[in-house]
Amino acid sequence: MPNKVKELWKAGKPVINGWLAIPNAFSAEVMAQAGWDSLTVDLQHGVQDFLSCVACFQGIQHMGVTPMVRVPWNEPGIIGKVLDVGAYGVICPMVNTAEQARALVAACRYPPQGTRSNGPIRAGIYGQYGAAGGYQKTANDEIMVIPMIETQEALDNLDAILDVPGINGIYVGPSDLGLSLGLEPKLDREEPEILKIYERLLKETSRRGIAAGLHNATGAYARRMIDMGFRLVTIANDSGLMLSAARTAVQQARGG
Repeated sequence: MPNKVKELWKAGKPVINGWLAIPNAFSAEVMAQAGWDSLTVDLQHGVQDFLSCVACFQGIQHMGVTPMVRVPWNEPGIIGKVLDVGAYGVICPMVNTAEQARALVAACRYPPQGTRSNGPIRAGIYGQYGAAGGYQKTANDEIMVIPMIETQEALDNLDAILDVPGINGIYVGPSDLGLSLGLEPKLDREEPEILKIYERLLKETSRRGIAAGLHNATGAYARRMIDMGFRLVTIANDSGLMLSAARTAVQQARGG
């Protein structure tokens, strides 16, 4: 299966990304019916674990949705495992320095570009990777490395982080970014100082040919951010969307 995210970026189109917090293959399969370009399993703050990540990938594989993972930390062990089971992109939290960004790239790339260990037990059996050795020949080019920019320290080191070879994009965590700046944690931010930061991120990533991604609470705000220049937008997560739809249905039934 080709990397749909990279194809859309190459064509100049935005990527609409879904977020999987629920550790269940069926809920992931249902989410895959909604038209997302990619679905990201959240191993950091979702209630997912490694085996549920595999199950979610199995649930969405047949829909042609690009599978990605937000790993819990910048640690090569879990990064290698999610890649071995088929992640096409790794979103990594709290990347605050160029050194940390280089470590992330190294964990995602086979030598000589990186230090990833060979053993794509599941990733190697699908699509164009099915031929012997095919996965290893293309993985370094296909897999996306996406550090999260979500602290003042990361902003202070932004140029150095973005200049690390092998970075395909960045992903903004608005809640942690707000906390780092002394603001309340929330999505869909309107503070002028935050929007100014977004403008800086878009300018610097665009100048380097790197994609900028953002987590959003609503589709309407995500649309605004696409128009602003973000090339990957996530809308809430599966549990949040389910709760929102359920509340609306109950309120309608009660006449509210």
